[in-house]
Amino acid sequence: MTTTTTETTPVIPLPARAAAALTGLGALATAASAAMAWTWTSDFPGDLTFYGSPAGLQWLALAAGLLTLVVLLGSQGVPGLRWATPARSNNAVLYAATGTLAVSVYSVASIAVELDGLVNLEPGGWVLAAGGLLSVLGALGLPLDRRTAVPLRIVDKRLFLLVPAAPLVWFGTHAIPEDKPVAPVLTALAGGVAIATGAVLLLQLGHLANTWLRLGKIERPLAAPRALPSWAEVLLIIVAFGLGLFAITFGIDTEYGELFIGCLLFAGPALAALTKSGLIARLRALTVKHRPVTTGAAFAAAASFPFTQSSDQYTSVATNILIFATVALGLNIVVGLAGLLDLGYVAFLGVGAYAAALVSGSPASPIHVQFPFWAAMLTGAAVSMVFGVIIGAPTLRLRGDYLAIVTLGFGEIFRITMLNLNGTTGPKVTNGSNGIPRIPDLEIFGFDLGKPHTVAGIELGRFSNYYLLMLLVTAVVVLIFARVGNSRIGRAWVAIREDETAAEAMGINGFRLKLLAFALGACLAGLAGTVQAHVSYTVTPDQYTFAEALPPNSAFLLAAVILGGMGTISGPLAGATLLFLIPKKLEFLADYQLLAFGAALIVLMRVRPEGLIPNRRRQLEFHEAAIPAQPTGEPTALTKAGA
Repeated sequence: MTTTTTETTPVIPLPARAAAALTGLGALATAASAAMAWTWTSDFPGDLTFYGSPAGLQWLALAAGLLTLVVLLGSQGVPGLRWATPARSNNAVLYAATGTLAVSVYSVASIAVELDGLVNLEPGGWVLAAGGLLSVLGALGLPLDRRTAVPLRIVDKRLFLLVPAAPLVWFGTHAIPEDKPVAPVLTALAGGVAIATGAVLLLQLGHLANTWLRLGKIERPLAAPRALPSWAEVLLIIVAFGLGLFAITFGIDTEYGELFIGCLLFAGPALAALTKSGLIARLRALTVKHRPVTTGAAFAAAASFPFTQSSDQYTSVATNILIFATVALGLNIVVGLAGLLDLGYVAFLGVGAYAAALVSGSPASPIHVQFPFWAAMLTGAAVSMVFGVIIGAPTLRLRGDYLAIVTLGFGEIFRITMLNLNGTTGPKVTNGSNGIPRIPDLEIFGFDLGKPHTVAGIELGRFSNYYLLMLLVTAVVVLIFARVGNSRIGRAWVAIREDETAAEAMGINGFRLKLLAFALGACLAGLAGTVQAHVSYTVTPDQYTFAEALPPNSAFLLAAVILGGMGTISGPLAGATLLFLIPKKLEFLADYQLLAFGAALIVLMRVRPEGLIPNRRRQLEFHEAAIPAQPTGEPTALTKAGA
């Protein structure tokens, strides 16, 4: 195995003090630009025409500039700010400065595109652009942790044929009149070639940047933290979760797409900066030390979200995110722990939703019964579990791609069956494509979740009520996943995932445990389906497909588990949140929504193939640590047998 060596050198040869001063000047300029006008007209979303009154993207510029400045001063050992970079790595400064540059470039480019030219920039916009550029140039002059050599990776040379092909296709498209039948085909072809060309060039630019920067990691022991009383450590945990709640609320409450994209561009480098600085590791140590407090603080922060909203506009989004995340956690048992590729998992969500709808008292239900809340939830979970056993018993003896194909078929069979149970092509049970409408709201202990209620002087609407209910369901699912994952059965699932043949040779009953995983995952999906049926008022077959523009569907569920991090609790929760929120916020892109969403997924999976929040085992699979060559002593001559 090759040995990777590292060094601490700047990318741009600058005196250390001059580089620090340049970075600080850029950060200050970026933060100061938030108090200046960026445009002269209010046509750009957010109305960035005022002095001394930050709005929209200006808040991101202020946050990016201050973060860069604090991390810089902490890395320089300024008294009172040393806590900001316990790892003492200037790489954290570079990542923070990159976030500053990303916000600056995106803001200036958005203003120029939407208002037709850079001439629409006011002095604040130019200060913003200069500040972002200066901060990155200065950070590149700081002593950074770098690898000594990174070979240049070249994209397949045949792909570069797209570069001259792009203008040729564009010329052919514009040379043919639009009324010709072949014109739409050529237009689509031109768009595809242009996108592919851009992707190839961006990928090659990324390889060039990686070879030039050669960023690496040098393990340094974190500076010893100052001894704090327990109440102060608990307070720090509460403050951290409060800041997290504020950041998430700010991202969800963005009123226009430009601000949401700016949040995404800033969030990635900011998290990288906090990680490289050592703050995340320091916070993780505190949460491990005070685990009960951490659990309570996380639950309290999530429960506080409806109280930060003035309407149900974004609480409805949060409720659907929780439903999506809960189903993703159930799928994580099947895929992440047991290693079973299920492509029709959304069908179990549909089974639970239909079971709850049939016993909900809806006038369209042929059963004409109304179960109480707890009975409806148990019915949905039990029916989904039974279907999981029925489907799993004959199919789980298959492995790999064959199992995936069978589960994909089950998902389509479920949808088609629900369509045919319409009283014409089959018994009248589900009303076919019309589904089961007018599902009444839940009533728990006399508390009608469909009506607004005032709590602590704040009015909680319908979706706020269902959000709090779904939060309890999610907490139950998280508890089940945590207990099962750390049990003897969970370890047996992991053994089956790694090597089923070896696991069975050690005495593990592979079929029985895989069937148990399938049944438990289906049960948890059905539990979420019971709430989804009442939230959406209507259950129809087209809600449960393999792939669609918006979740939940099987493709998005599987992507949430893989993107977030298989086998973990927080991974699928984060993945489901991103996969639901990004398409919702990118609706302004219209026809290009799925294109941008797919490109974002490709970038994320290229940068973090192990997932956003992976477990240690999976992280090592993708980033195997470099092991120094071990001395082997005197070379031994090969014999005929040894060769």
